[in-house]
Amino acid sequence: MVTRCVWHGMAGDPVYEAYHDTDWGVPEYDPRALWEKLVLDGFQAGLSWITILKKRENFRAAFAGFDPEKVARFGDADRERLLNDAGIIRSGAKIDAAVNGARIYLNMRDRGEDFSKFLWDFVGGSPIKNQWADRSQVPVKTPEAEAMAKALKARGFKFCGPVIVYAFMQATGMVNDHLTCCFRHAECEAMSAG
Repeated sequence: MVTRCVWHGMAGDPVYEAYHDTDWGVPEYDPRALWEKLVLDGFQAGLSWITILKKRENFRAAFAGFDPEKVARFGDADRERLLNDAGIIRSGAKIDAAVNGARIYLNMRDRGEDFSKFLWDFVGGSPIKNQWADRSQVPVKTPEAEAMAKALKARGFKFCGPVIVYAFMQATGMVNDHLTCCFRHAECEAMSAG
């Protein structure tokens, strides 16, 4: 019997369980993959993560594989296409934030700023190794998340408040918030050795 973190709605959902077992909490350093996850977390605002997770492949198709070069060139016709795409979350504000975020990402890159280093610097370059025994101990935001959210907003990113940013940090392995009883806790901690 596999012991996992206790997430509402996960038990028995193969998509959710696979995400928990293979993706969530794994340290991610690829700048483009980090940007994709930040965009998806922005789309999650006000919704449950499983809603986004089940539409992730649709999002990837709709947003040109989350290629910032392509997304940054999206114009009015693309916006209209996305607003009519039932496979994603059809929010004009969130679509605009994603396109604008691609432009900011490219601007940072063109100025010589590595998106991955920028984000990982908020946790000192390596994952924070938490030791939560119970879900009630896991915070919804931290000082690091608040600092990252403030810096992202200062650059012009949207839908990146400290709660969204902390969920992003958990998902991308900047913090190990698997419960200590979960089989993934030790595995993710081993990935962040150092």
